[in-house]
Amino acid sequence: MSRADPGDADTPDREIRLLKNPDGRWTARDLRAGVTAQGDSREVALEKLDAVVEAVDGDSGHSPTDDEIRDLGVYPEVVRRQGDDLPDVLQ
Repeated sequence: MSRADPGDADTPDREIRLLKNPDGRWTARDLRAGVTAQGDSREVALEKLDAVVEAVDGDSGHSPTDDEIRDLGVYPEVVRRQGDDLPDVLQ
């Protein structure tokens, strides 16, 4: 079942649509937040949707630590020395 959210997750303005896809998977969409999640069951789709809404609303997660960034193969100390200029391909 979907996680209970102590915040505004169950307020009257929250509208969620569930759709069973032809492949048997479920899609859950939060119309207020404008986000969608999928799962192999209704419960999983709703759990994933709650997690996405929490992340979008800023209620969960954290800024990555330098160690977490290094684990991805990015070296923060090098990036910080490069300044704010975007590479040509991104300009």
